Amino acid sequence: MNNIFEIVWISIQITVGFYLVYPMILFLIFNLKSKKEISEVINSYNPNLDYAIIVTAYEQTHLLPETVNSILKLNYSRYHVYVVADNCDISKLEFSDPRVSVLRPEHILASNTKSHFHAIKHFVRQHDVLTIIDSDNLVHSEYVNELDLFFRKGYQAVQGVRAPKNLNTTLACLDAARDIYYNYYDGQLLFQIGSSATLAGSGMAFNVRLYKECLEKIEIQGAGFDKVLQAEIVKRGHVIAHASRAIVYDEKTSHSQQLVNQRSRWINTWFKYVRYGGELLLKSITHLNKNQFFFGIMLLRPPLFMFILTALGCMSVNLMMKSWDIVYWLIAFLLFCFSFFIALKEGGASNKIYKSLLSIHKFVYLQVVSLMYSRKANKRSIATKHT
Repeated sequence: MNNIFEIVWISIQITVGFYLVYPMILFLIFNLKSKKEISEVINSYNPNLDYAIIVTAYEQTHLLPETVNSILKLNYSRYHVYVVADNCDISKLEFSDPRVSVLRPEHILASNTKSHFHAIKHFVRQHDVLTIIDSDNLVHSEYVNELDLFFRKGYQAVQGVRAPKNLNTTLACLDAARDIYYNYYDGQLLFQIGSSATLAGSGMAFNVRLYKECLEKIEIQGAGFDKVLQAEIVKRGHVIAHASRAIVYDEKTSHSQQLVNQRSRWINTWFKYVRYGGELLLKSITHLNKNQFFFGIMLLRPPLFMFILTALGCMSVNLMMKSWDIVYWLIAFLLFCFSFFIALKEGGASNKIYKSLLSIHKFVYLQVVSLMYSRKANKRSIATKHT
């Protein structure tokens, strides 16, 4: 019995410790890797790709005019905007530009994918690429051009960067710090070492045919469509590119209740879809596929606060047991902290974000609260309420 307990205890420590140092492993692989251009499939390129820009809104429309106006300033000519206003009052939502279609579903969809397919069914023409934007986003004028560089190289799926639109509260700054960390390691570095960037819910684009192939026959309830979509894309052997200059400005959560509702949905999706990580990892071994291998490892990783708190728990147990393993935990935590600050530096974090780290314990506490509500997260809220 003692042997079984010891094996389980060692296994837990190795797993949790691995994810603490995993960002540094990615960083070292990236820096040791040849600086040659990553391998790409170059296809004949159509310089006039037609983009469908799908903007999804649920219940709230007050930010839509700003979002659409930013899209209409794109330095690109061939696109059409589809605003899917689910369960919204659109009586005052009017756009004179013929490139904008406002769609209000007859029945409440309460689903991102259903909103996307509602837009697809109402395409004014056949588009080559669709890109997804949230109702609180603003887009950079070169957003589509930057995406286009990767479709030119033959990629079928591309994730841009979600930069913070607001840093008006400490919570918003901490939310931005988290995004910078994930963008650097789960986006930029994963892609640069030959795997796929993770999808972030918006600021992403896909070949229309591929999007339909991946999700048309899958019923997705609640949040997490991006988790399913990214797994389906990588499962099919595609690489999700990371476009570091395709920028959308995303509104960060500013208030505690807003953050708890949002994070409880996100935590719920990890528990719901973590199995995809195991499936991809097994598939990568049988197919010797580096993309699926690294992506599978990433999908198995718990949310940041969960594995950090678990790591602290393991370190505390070793401290009470007066075990020399405490030295390894200290080294692992130092490496994690170092990797976190590397991400902030590379992501150009502002002084506000660095100062907000003094309150990170409050951020972690709110996410623990979110964990408590995660089981019934989709009953508490379907979409983030922006103020």
